[in-house]
Amino acid sequence: MDRPLCIDGHTQLVGLLGYPVEHSLSPAMQNAAFAAAGLNWCYVPLPVAPVAVKEAVFGLPALGFRGANVTIPHKQVVMPYLDAVSEEAQAIGAANVLVFKDGRRLGYNVDGMGFLTALTSLGVRVRGLRALVLGAGGSARAVVYTLARNGAAVMLLNRTQERAESLVESLRPRLMDEPMGSSLLKSGPLTREVVAEVASGIDLVVNTTPLGMSPHEQGNPWPADVPFPRQAVAYDLIYAPRETSFLRLAKAAGAQTLNGLPMLVYQGAHSFELWTGQPAPVETMYAAVLEGSIQG
Repeated sequence: MDRPLCIDGHTQLVGLLGYPVEHSLSPAMQNAAFAAAGLNWCYVPLPVAPVAVKEAVFGLPALGFRGANVTIPHKQVVMPYLDAVSEEAQAIGAANVLVFKDGRRLGYNVDGMGFLTALTSLGVRVRGLRALVLGAGGSARAVVYTLARNGAAVMLLNRTQERAESLVESLRPRLMDEPMGSSLLKSGPLTREVVAEVASGIDLVVNTTPLGMSPHEQGNPWPADVPFPRQAVAYDLIYAPRETSFLRLAKAAGAQTLNGLPMLVYQGAHSFELWTGQPAPVETMYAAVLEGSIQG
């Protein structure tokens, strides 16, 4: 996937705003996509300390950037500095794509879209799905909102129950136009007893916690002595390692499994399309991510 990086006076710039960013696979993925599409665009990592986020958001369009992705810890911080944000970004309370157009700073959140596209690519029908989401961080908010918005019934479990309750309550007003409204959302503590009680009736289990992420690969949010429901799809947002202990446990039970690589690719594809207005070369992007994850 390597190619000479040639930048000239016509090159359109986009980048990744975060801190740190050196571990990200997005530059390789997006630059491979631009090359495949024949676009004179370049995607660069932009490590920005938290104290400089405002200056970066205002400075990038002044430097000619067409947009940027935003990653931790800046997804929430950038929101006050944008002229307009999408419905998803408003509901989730975070933006992970910026588009600079006609003098305006526009914010979008495509985490949920990437999550949903990866899930439906497996042939999973979301409406009517019974989903169990583990963890209540920023990624959980995008997952819960997207699932409920598309008609799934969601149970959110977190070790600190109050955090799960707060997340659910903040999303309820955003779902009032759904046929089942806020009844789609429930919350509880992430304990062995609760997991054992609800496991048999679940169609999808999503791990949004960092448990199992490299280099602490032995972590697992699923209680070891609770059988994993073989009828459920196990979806881990982690992509390093590609098979976490959570996914190994689910696979051993006969369940279908999915890691976070497709979500990364699809959210990158949605970003590409927002910036360029062209269809994203998804297969090329996936190949670049796979190569980068092997090398990493």
